Amino acid sequence: MHYDYNAGDIVYIFYRNPHIQDVANIQEAAVVNNPENPEELALFLYETYYPLTTEMAIYANETDAEQAYRQYFH
Repeated sequence: MHYDYNAGDIVYIFYRNPHIQDVANIQEAAVVNNPENPEELALFLYETYYPLTTEMAIYANETDAEQAYRQYFH
């Protein structure tokens, strides 16, 4: 899989509250090498690694994330 991200990049994602599924927020996350497979990238958010996949909505800056958030959630 090809991504336009590199380890060390800061990105913005939609993060759903695990306790209240209809609540989503924009969160900053770091792109890192996946500790389980250093050849792959992962997102590091709230002390947890998430494999980086094409199914994730990832934004390079907060402005783009906010615009998409308003489109999808308002």
